[in-house]
Amino acid sequence: MIGPQARVLPDGRLHLQHGPIDLIVGAFGDRDETAAAYVQATERFADILETLVGELPILRRPVGEAHPLLRGPVARRMADAVWPHRAVYITPMAAVAGAVADEMLAALVAGRRLDKAYGNNGGDIAFHLSPGHALNAGIFVDALDGAVRLTHDRPVRGLATSGRGGRSFSLGIADSVTVLARSAADADAAATVIANAVNADHPAIARRPARDLDPDSDLGDLPVTVDVGPLPDKIVTQALDRGVAEARRLRLAAALTLQGQWRLETTGEDYGERPADIGSGRARRLHGRHQPRR
Repeated sequence: MIGPQARVLPDGRLHLQHGPIDLIVGAFGDRDETAAAYVQATERFADILETLVGELPILRRPVGEAHPLLRGPVARRMADAVWPHRAVYITPMAAVAGAVADEMLAALVAGRRLDKAYGNNGGDIAFHLSPGHALNAGIFVDALDGAVRLTHDRPVRGLATSGRGGRSFSLGIADSVTVLARSAADADAAATVIANAVNADHPAIARRPARDLDPDSDLGDLPVTVDVGPLPDKIVTQALDRGVAEARRLRLAAALTLQGQWRLETTGEDYGERPADIGSGRARRLHGRHQPRR
């Protein structure tokens, strides 16, 4: 395997790549500060994958009654993110992309004075925002189907997407589920759980054991969705309603879609008193209220 690669793109962003990890990092502010931030991120990236690989046997095990004992900081972020969901089948791998984004963002901003910054790991994104600054993030399914505006005064610092069309297997049938949370790892784990909840039984849905598709899959013999044919509107609505109920239970803002139908749930605790800036041409804007986390 080729070792870690780093290069600054023509538009000023930093591209970091090693094996399956493909990160786009952006930093905004004073030129010297952003340059120093990129150096820090590049140095931190050097052993991210190697350290994770060393703990893969534990990271691929479902979380049970005991919190996984892990050494690496990314692995610990993964375990912490999935721990609240241990009542269902979940492994720390459900939060790997978001945890890597969080770790890289932490390295990027450490000791630096930046207006804003982000680490985008294949669509799972960790954000840093200074007072008075904001970032816009797109929600892509078939095209630019939605947008989220993130501001400093709200606690959201992570965004992640899961679903049948993603990079990992899904137990559900959602085309896409995008979640906002306090970290990218938290969003990643929650998006997995909510996408799994968008589910139904119908002859048009095809499933196969995960192990048949990837012998190393952390999902083992669980049946993952491999195809979803046209579904009756009633089935689509019921499946999305199940996903919305899960997002509401977790108190997280989420955008869910299946076969052209959209649901937006913004009653989660990660929004403030003002209307949530999340919406698209297809999905109406909803309002949410902030409940502080203890």
